[in-house]
Amino acid sequence: MGEIADIVSRKLESIYDARILSSLMLSISALISKCFRNRLIEKAEFLLDTGYTSQFNNCRRIVQFLRNVKFSYRPLLEKCNAIFLQSIKGLDADNISIILGVYQSLHFNNCDFRLAVKWRLVELINTQTDPTSFVRLFAVLGPLSGTVVRKRLESAALLMVEEFSPSQTLAVIETMAEMECRNPQLIQQVASTLSKHLDMYKPLDAAKITQALLSLHCQKPELYAELRQMLIRYLHVSVVPYEISMLTRVLSQLPSPRTDHLIPARIDDVLPQCNLSDLNAFAIAITKWVRNGSSYQPSTAAVHVKLLQKLNMCGLERLQKANDLDLLLEEIKYVGGEWFEEVLAEETMASFERLKGQITWSNVAELALFLTKTNCLHTGLLDQIASVTLQHINKIHFSATYAILLPFNVFNYDPPQAEDLFESCVQRSRPHFNAFDPHLLVLFGYSLALASYFPEDLIRTIFSVNFLAKLDSQLDTLSDVLNMRIRLRLMELNRAVCLECPEFQTTWFHDRYCQQLLNKGNVSIGPVQQQIHEILGQLLGGSNYVKAAVFTPYYYFTDFECVLDKHRKPIPYVDQNTVFLSKNGREPWRPDKEFLEEKYLPPGGERVVIEFLNAKAFCKNSHHIKGEAAMKKRHLEILGYRVIQIPHFEWNSMELSTKDAWIEYLKQKIFAE
Repeated sequence: MGEIADIVSRKLESIYDARILSSLMLSISALISKCFRNRLIEKAEFLLDTGYTSQFNNCRRIVQFLRNVKFSYRPLLEKCNAIFLQSIKGLDADNISIILGVYQSLHFNNCDFRLAVKWRLVELINTQTDPTSFVRLFAVLGPLSGTVVRKRLESAALLMVEEFSPSQTLAVIETMAEMECRNPQLIQQVASTLSKHLDMYKPLDAAKITQALLSLHCQKPELYAELRQMLIRYLHVSVVPYEISMLTRVLSQLPSPRTDHLIPARIDDVLPQCNLSDLNAFAIAITKWVRNGSSYQPSTAAVHVKLLQKLNMCGLERLQKANDLDLLLEEIKYVGGEWFEEVLAEETMASFERLKGQITWSNVAELALFLTKTNCLHTGLLDQIASVTLQHINKIHFSATYAILLPFNVFNYDPPQAEDLFESCVQRSRPHFNAFDPHLLVLFGYSLALASYFPEDLIRTIFSVNFLAKLDSQLDTLSDVLNMRIRLRLMELNRAVCLECPEFQTTWFHDRYCQQLLNKGNVSIGPVQQQIHEILGQLLGGSNYVKAAVFTPYYYFTDFECVLDKHRKPIPYVDQNTVFLSKNGREPWRPDKEFLEEKYLPPGGERVVIEFLNAKAFCKNSHHIKGEAAMKKRHLEILGYRVIQIPHFEWNSMELSTKDAWIEYLKQKIFAE
């Protein structure tokens, strides 16, 4: 095969048949250098641009090549995607499954393709009557479909579940977990079918089955017991670090009063070979066992603690030896959680600082996303990201501008040349607003709103009827969690535009949505807020001088509100249940079918909001306030409130350890000129 790769390299310029090129690309993908990879991609782009290929099979092989070389080259992916869209009527469930699988591994998403695929597969439902074709369709269409289609798929699966092969049953249970299926009859039937084939599954298959059953809340204790014994058997003989880490992580999720005594030894054997992702999986499992060990097996818990210490050393040592930023980013991409924050976070940032000379236009977006995930502000790294972005903005794909700007907006940080950075990124994306996936454009708009940056053409695009209709269609193909997140961000962006850019005349259309959110959740105040409420009552003259858990216009929730006259003296709320009319005589703005109280404001008076800011409002490694809390303060001030923010590190400090100190603190905050 190496000789074939060499021949292809020498003869590449003479290849003009896309079928031949794509087949060769796929077959030699494991043997090529980065330079040769780029030459192949350039040749494939040339053939696509000049119309030498329009067959989807050629493009399918090209995107499979990109997956094999782990290179998400978006210009080529987009060209192939355009051909897939043109050929949608000719795609069957098998080809669609392959393409979507490749897209997922390359983190490439295209709304138009997903919607086209959804309607194409709905057309095919009645033709997929045998188990093999049905399972392929179920695996692809299930996660994309809405309630009606899902019920059809679940009913059909229930009828043929006993005909599924072991591999088909595995595909169905994984898809059900992805769909968050809540059909108890189907879950039980598939679980029963799985139990008949358990001895035919490989180690990773067994782990996937266990994870899926747990996420579906399947109630089959005897099946879990079998799976546990099966996972332990595989763990005893496995020598692959990734396999051992996955088996260990899944085992830790199963309820059990004790762990197998050989598991720590198996983990210990492979630790030196593990990457950071494997170490993270071990840390999650071992930490869980340590917490349970004190009540079940104190001696075993000591073994786990010792193993965790060795694991920490391996992780830190691996970071200290890292000398390639791209490899480090790839390895740490999915690492997170308690172990990372407590053990690796500081050393990870030190490694990034050491390697920041390797930040390039090709990895700048991935680094920015990772920094956002850590919730730690590192100005040196952000400044370098800004510098590289400004130098190479024309090389950066337009969709990456969202990821690049995200940490600056989330952390409320302006680098040198901040205005140039924002303008360059928006200018880079401006010609492509219609090419963004709708949900990504909403996230981009919200991210910019955190920084009080509102490009008018972007805002008008997002709040156009056509865009909102397309967004609505896309939301049906997304997971429930992402669906809810995008709807929330759209509301918050709508609110920000209405408050900060009234000249855009954007309609506020989220009343019903906000009322539904309020009806779903119970408003409650925590112990610190209860403490502050009590002290505010004493300071202001009684509990009728302060209101707790207040909703403002545009549905901002605030901890406390009070009203001061022009001499800064508190004004009591005469009746806590009184409804006041607004100045224009209309009923006050109201969520949740109840009038929001609008206390009459005397001339020169002011409405004061007091907000307790917990740790989530600040970067983890500093007292720097984040963009969301800053935006809320900005908006409440636009609504006419004076906003007092009480940081948790001030309220809980040694200086404020007595009631008198807290009263004096609030007095200074509220009544100081």
